[in-house]
Amino acid sequence: MSIPAGPDALNTERGRLPSLFSRAWWRAFRPARTRINTRERLRLVMGALLGIFLTGWLCHLAGGTLASGLPWLIAPLGASAVLVFAVPASPMAQPWPVVGGNTLSALVGIAGVHGVYLLGSPELAAALAVATAIALMLALRCLHPPGGATALMMVLGGMADPAFAFYPVLLNSVLLVLAGIAYNNATRRPYPHMQLAPLTGAVSREARQLDADLDAVLARYNQVLDVSRDDLKALLADTQLRAYDRKLAEVRCADIMSRDLVTVQFGTPLQEAWALLRERRIKALPVVDRSFRIAGIITLADFMRAAELDLYEGFDEKLRTLIRSTKSSYSNKPEVVGQIMTRHVRVAGMQRHLVDLVPLFGSTGHHHIPIIGEGERLVGMITQSDLVAALGRAADPAA
Repeated sequence: MSIPAGPDALNTERGRLPSLFSRAWWRAFRPARTRINTRERLRLVMGALLGIFLTGWLCHLAGGTLASGLPWLIAPLGASAVLVFAVPASPMAQPWPVVGGNTLSALVGIAGVHGVYLLGSPELAAALAVATAIALMLALRCLHPPGGATALMMVLGGMADPAFAFYPVLLNSVLLVLAGIAYNNATRRPYPHMQLAPLTGAVSREARQLDADLDAVLARYNQVLDVSRDDLKALLADTQLRAYDRKLAEVRCADIMSRDLVTVQFGTPLQEAWALLRERRIKALPVVDRSFRIAGIITLADFMRAAELDLYEGFDEKLRTLIRSTKSSYSNKPEVVGQIMTRHVRVAGMQRHLVDLVPLFGSTGHHHIPIIGEGERLVGMITQSDLVAALGRAADPAA
């Protein structure tokens, strides 16, 4: 899977930003598609409705006794609700960023109100309050976009009382987070969003390499992302798995089967069949008729069964006796392939998908599956080795 070389995906060849007013630059103004279904849209809308209602209702009740005359709900909480209920997996929507980001930004904004008298410029005081709030949130790992609005609101509203940071700002934020925990988990959206445990113990080389590559790309990207590193890793892994499944699903028997076939017929002497198995270093021989249709298959297991090699005593002698041709016209042992072959053979068509054969190899003990073509004639053979090789190629991103 290729990853853009630079922080802007509009020009991935050299990792450079597109030139101003170019076609790619104008395309950036087109709104991105929200890839969620109607049920998810309704879920987040109802979550914001309930979250703001409960927060406002409880703070309104508390306002009569704790801080009569003060606002009981702050406007930036609406933006916090968007994050908590619409993107509960976002690092900026987690409990600490919501509570810490809003409260600390409120304190910074209140300090900015006092700074107006020193600076003599409300515009400069407002700008310094927002910038300081962002710097503080970054330092304390609680970056929360509505926090910037909270700091600005304090300065523009002339909120000079530090108590305002605790009521309503802190109480609003805590109640909204509690509503988010209850609602998101009730609707099967984990909140707070769990992070993956660090890799410990025996971990595959590929997993460690994926971690290292992801860290390197994020370091080069060097921008704040509204998605956690662990979610990026999970999305990348799921994408790779989906691509693997798709590539494997497209493979047909004709794509991987062995076409250089070694076959025998019903009347082929056992000694000749055994010699073919030894010389070609194969484990099975398809048995065909004169029209090259499958009549059976003979494997090493068939030889062992016919020679009664379930016991190791006299192993060599029993096998030699079986494959040795009898000179007389009468024989009390098998002489030709057709007498010991397996007659019931599982076959597959050339156009059958390879994934359909995986259960046959995995659970039924099959090691070789003949492939038939037009007129049910034998055209190839798929072995377990062919299957493993195909799985390996499908897993290779460069394949």
